[in-house]
Amino acid sequence: MKVAVLCGGRSSEHDVSLRSGAAVARGLEQAGHEALLVTIARDGGWSYRGAPVELLPAAGLFGADAAFPALHGPFGEDGSVQGVLEWLDLPYVGSDVLASAICMDKLTLKRLFAQAGLPQVAFAAAGEEGWRERCESIGLPLWVKPSRLGSSVGISKVEGLGEELDAAVDLARRHDPRVIVEAHASGREVECSLLGNERPEASLPGEVVAHGEWYDYETKYSDGGMELIAPAPLDPEQTARLQELALEAFRLGGCAGLARCDFFVEPDGEILVNEINTMPGFTETSVYAKLWEATGLAYPDLCTRLLDLAVERHTKARSHEF
Repeated sequence: MKVAVLCGGRSSEHDVSLRSGAAVARGLEQAGHEALLVTIARDGGWSYRGAPVELLPAAGLFGADAAFPALHGPFGEDGSVQGVLEWLDLPYVGSDVLASAICMDKLTLKRLFAQAGLPQVAFAAAGEEGWRERCESIGLPLWVKPSRLGSSVGISKVEGLGEELDAAVDLARRHDPRVIVEAHASGREVECSLLGNERPEASLPGEVVAHGEWYDYETKYSDGGMELIAPAPLDPEQTARLQELALEAFRLGGCAGLARCDFFVEPDGEILVNEINTMPGFTETSVYAKLWEATGLAYPDLCTRLLDLAVERHTKARSHEF
């Protein structure tokens, strides 16, 4: 297939996306596909080999058979680019506009999880009526985060409910007007990769061991900042439960193609759902790909599988057009 790989983007995860896009292009070429690396600049401009890209519904993207939006964060993982690809009538890897938007917004997603009864940490929406009382009832420490951002950008750990909490909320609001405050979880961080459309599959889970105070941006993307233990040291019952919750989160979010679901495994064995990422980091050494490798699916084959899922979903969606 001829595949337009989109990378870069307007978010703070621009550089991470460039690495993901380059890795995807290599994986596609190794699998026998033709990869067209399209870069989206920080100002939103699209280019291919240095020349501007003109987006026209009839022309698509250079006659590509599909697109692989290896984009992370706002204006890439939140449904924005997915809407453009829908407008171009081009099959694309990953979730659709609605699912991407829901899963990008931690507040919306956690409310959805709460309604479905999935186990998770307590949370509050900063600025909503009674939110300070809610934070007090949750207890310290607290984590303050932009609701619609990834890669641990703009996150603070808070030990006080006064000026320290206000400062953390102000910092998060520099990145997003919607801010979530979450309870602290003392458990191990375990992640599970998902693959599929209507019948998704879950990989073996892996435990993330951060070599920093917590799993922040530097720890995630610096050499030696973290270690992935795959499969995670869980008993069979815990593994099955975690995979079950991952699949439930995938379905609740309306996800398609791929996602990575993150968990806390508490000291007493309780498993808490943290979040689900519809376009996780996608280099050969990223957690998503490494977990599938540990499960028996090589990176080039994973790229091909995702293309097949994209075309399958696009074909099914077009069959319902009026």
